[in-house]
This record gives sequence, C-alpha cells and structure tokens, in this order.
Amino acid sequence: MKLSLRGIVFSALMAAILVLFGYISIPIGFSPVPITLQTLAVMLAGGLLGPRYGFLSIALVVVLTAIGFPLLHGTGGMAVILGPTGGYVWMWPFSAMLIGLFLTRIKLNGFVGYFLAFIVLELFGALLIYASGVPWLAYQYKMSFTEAMIQGFYPYIIGDLIKALFAVIIIAPVRTVFPPQRLTGQMNSSVVKVDA
Repeated sequence: MKLSLRGIVFSALMAAILVLFGYISIPIGFSPVPITLQTLAVMLAGGLLGPRYGFLSIALVVVLTAIGFPLLHGTGGMAVILGPTGGYVWMWPFSAMLIGLFLTRIKLNGFVGYFLAFIVLELFGALLIYASGVPWLAYQYKMSFTEAMIQGFYPYIIGDLIKALFAVIIIAPVRTVFPPQRLTGQMNSSVVKVDA
C-alpha cells in the first residue's frame, strides 16, 4: 500500500481534531454517553480525506488510546476502549472509511448532491456507530436493548442531524478546491511506500 506524505500529514491533523473535539463534552445525567463533537470529526475525516486516510486518521486515535495515550476526554487505555462507550469508538474508523467511499461517488453540487451527502453522513457517521455502540452499552450495563436505546441513542438523534448538516456545509466547498485524490499521491510526487 502506498501512502503519500501529504496524506499522512493531513491524517495526523484530522486525528488531532478528533482529540480536540473530545474535550467539548456535555454529560447527560441519565446516560454514561456524553454529547461531544467527535462524530463530527469522524464525518469530516471521511468526507475530506477519503476512505484510506479517513480510516487512518481515526484508527490512529483509537489505537493510541488503546495502548494508553490519554486522547479521549483526557483518558486512555483498554478500559476506555472496552468501557461503556467503547462500542461507539470501535466503529469510528470504519465509519470514516465508508463515508469516504460513498462520498467520492457523489457530485457535491446542487440540492441533490448535498442531500445525498447528508444521507451518507447520517447513515455511516451516526447510525452505523450506534449499531455497535448501543448493544455494547446494553452489554456493559446489563440493561435491556430498549433501555440502552433510551440512554445511548434517542437523546443524540437531533444533534447528529445537525452535525451531518454542518459536515456537508464544510465538506462540499473544501472538496471542490482540495479533493481527496490529491492525498493519494496522484497529484503529488511525494509518495511513501508502506508495507501492507
């Protein structure tokens, strides 16, 4: 697999944005899942960096957190990755990758393009994350799936819709100037070979 130097640098920057967005956290009294901007960072990673570098940027944070770096809300270690919100965190890199894959197939101009991008961001940047996060939350707290939905899904729906809307507004104009293909080395000769 080839990784461009530019792609690696932008992946590191997006990883830093994910860490920074984790510090913007609003706890909800009845739920262990706080409101954060982290899913917005995941959406932006996939939308701006494409599937490969979107995945790389978010996976970097997850792996470094797992080995002990305090990157998620100032904490780290396997206790965070396997904790109540771990199910959400595991899915982040795959979410960014799928967003990148699908958005590269959408022309982000006009209402239809924006609407399709919004659907992709909501499906893979929010709902897919809940698909692993909610069952894991139920398992960790030994609660029913219905209770897990009440604590780990319903309170966040409106916020996720707003994040997806903001992500489209940011991604569409940036991609017209700086498409993800520029990160692959196709438009840049500085390519670093990495063993897959």
